[in-house]
Amino acid sequence: MASEIQLRVAEARSRDVGRKIARISREAMAKLGVEVGDFIEIEGPKGVAVAQVWPLHPGEGDSNMIRIDGFIREAIGASIGDTVTVRKAANVQPATRVVLAPTEPIRFSRDFVEYVKEYLIRKPVARGETIIVPVLGSGLRLVVVATQPAQFVYITEQTDLEIREEPVKEERLRRGIPRVTWEDIGDLEEAKEKIREIVELPMKHPELFKHLGIEPPKGILLYGPPGTGKTLLAKALANEIGAYFIAINGPEIMSKYYGESEQRLREIFEEAEKNAPSIIFIDEIDAIAPRREEVTGEVEKRVVAQLLTLMDGLKSRGRVIVIGATNRPEALDPALRRPGRFDREIEIRPPDKRARKEILQVHVRNMPLAEDVDLDKIAEMTHGYTGADLAALAKEAAMSALRRFIKSGKIDLNKPIPAEVLKELKVTMADFLEAMRYIQPSLIREIYIEVPEVHWGDIGGLEDVKQQLREAVEWPLKYPDVFRRMGITPPKGVLLFGPPGTGKTLLAKAAATESGANFIAVRGPEVLSKWVGESEKAIRQIFRRARQVAPTIVFFDEIDAIAPARGMRHDTSGVTDRIVNQLLTEMDGIVPLSNVVVIAATNRPDILDPALLRPGRFDRLIYVPPPDRKARLEILRIHTRKMPLAEDVDLEKIAEKTEGYTGADLEAVCREAAMIAVREAFRKGAKPLSTVVRMEHFEKALKAVQPSLTPEDIRRYERLARELKRMVL
Repeated sequence: MASEIQLRVAEARSRDVGRKIARISREAMAKLGVEVGDFIEIEGPKGVAVAQVWPLHPGEGDSNMIRIDGFIREAIGASIGDTVTVRKAANVQPATRVVLAPTEPIRFSRDFVEYVKEYLIRKPVARGETIIVPVLGSGLRLVVVATQPAQFVYITEQTDLEIREEPVKEERLRRGIPRVTWEDIGDLEEAKEKIREIVELPMKHPELFKHLGIEPPKGILLYGPPGTGKTLLAKALANEIGAYFIAINGPEIMSKYYGESEQRLREIFEEAEKNAPSIIFIDEIDAIAPRREEVTGEVEKRVVAQLLTLMDGLKSRGRVIVIGATNRPEALDPALRRPGRFDREIEIRPPDKRARKEILQVHVRNMPLAEDVDLDKIAEMTHGYTGADLAALAKEAAMSALRRFIKSGKIDLNKPIPAEVLKELKVTMADFLEAMRYIQPSLIREIYIEVPEVHWGDIGGLEDVKQQLREAVEWPLKYPDVFRRMGITPPKGVLLFGPPGTGKTLLAKAAATESGANFIAVRGPEVLSKWVGESEKAIRQIFRRARQVAPTIVFFDEIDAIAPARGMRHDTSGVTDRIVNQLLTEMDGIVPLSNVVVIAATNRPDILDPALLRPGRFDRLIYVPPPDRKARLEILRIHTRKMPLAEDVDLEKIAEKTEGYTGADLEAVCREAAMIAVREAFRKGAKPLSTVVRMEHFEKALKAVQPSLTPEDIRRYERLARELKRMVL
């Protein structure tokens, strides 16, 4: 049994943050002679901390690893990857008295002291450290002001716990360092690793680079959609490596006076050099370094030139690293995006399902969750949500729980909240579902539309069409592993064609609802613009957004308006030809279209450009026929299921009489029959609420609503369907 061992520091899992837990392997526990829940001392370069020992989860790390959170790492002055000494704690005594103080002013009752004490029972604390207590979904930070009888103690039932009202400042807040650690960032493991490798190594071990005879990297450009965690990464990095941190928000250094903007930039770099090692973080860098050939102002051009010389000029920068963040990398001056300035470019993508679960775990770690909360299910339902959206979702769910609690009358907002009431307050799955109604994915907010909940059961008949849509849309999005294993790529596009009113748009809505994907609806004519290049840009923007928030269904209604056969139109602008070209390259071009399905609807497939109708673009051409007798009966049942029908109503007889009627026509018949019944009731002075719809009302409605299709129309569409299938085959 070893008295002490050396272990390598790794970041803690988000659920362990603030709980004074250190996770080590079972072998390491055996070497130290400790059991689960025992106290261990962790010694780093700047001090010693005490934590409770817990085992690592299987497959979570090797026997030389110790997982500790940012609070413990800060207390001992260690970073990720450092080696620390771990031993069994010998002098942790039961506390007789512990004094805590908040970092911000709060009001609390005596009950609250009991609540905090109950949370801290059996946890080790040390004088001067910060502890986190979960309250109403957020973490209340308390600084340990005094401990008796020793420096390291643990809280027991007999401990006299005191919480002062007067707030104190944490040591790190005095130094102006942001309070963000690696554990506050869900997922982004690859980005964290790259940043640590570029920044931590040169700052902590410059001798390595001297030995290799190379210059350390000078800058990192983080780019990606808004809300994915670019700024958060920079803050965590500054906090973790203890470097001097200077944040510049792009627009704030701009000045109308000649030379002042450049002077501000020079001063920032001089301050960074004086306090090296340091990090300069430029948020929204595209605001101060746009493409020089595209800006008209002289100020912007001079600022870009100044930034270029400061980052890679004649004068050496020393141990100063510049991190830039932008969601518009294409707007940056190209001279910045080369080695020597921004050596590395790291893309921060919107999170996938696994990453969304990790982000949710970070944001709910201080939240009292009810047993029915299923984070896996929430992660699955939140396609296209960024980290910021998920943080807002967790906050909104907590607010929903609080609103529910206030309405129940258990909380009096004019008095401090009793501890037993705090224990009852829990966030349920229903609160998360309620929050999802208000928090939409920010990436598609400007093109987001609320899709009415339409399920396959709401569409009468069309069983063959529904099955084809399930296979082409629902299966690839729900079971991508099956397609991967079979070695096939799912269809990219589905074209629904048929007479008007047969349910093409309704089918697209049902496909979106059933697959749980994001839904972007494009009404054909709205992408047309009189300005050259704007229509193609609109199409490009739609597909770019769709890729970012995948899995997505892009639905083009009336696609014949924007994609007619090229050369057939006589407009002088040629805009529709260019839109067709853009559509062709987006659907099957160099940039892959993964997890995005395009559904288009038209009743004029004969005028569409033939290049769109080949496999790789619209792989499936699905004819949506007018309903047959069985389908008409189903449609009538769907539209009359909430209608008070008299006993004499024979839906089968109505279905037989409605040859040539489309689904939309049958809906109109049901609506007209109900209106005739209500009209009669008002005329006779009867109570409209007791009105029932009788067979005679349906017969009158059939006279008023004529069928949309003639036998000739149906034959024409069937002939078209045969010709299209032959053309594709």
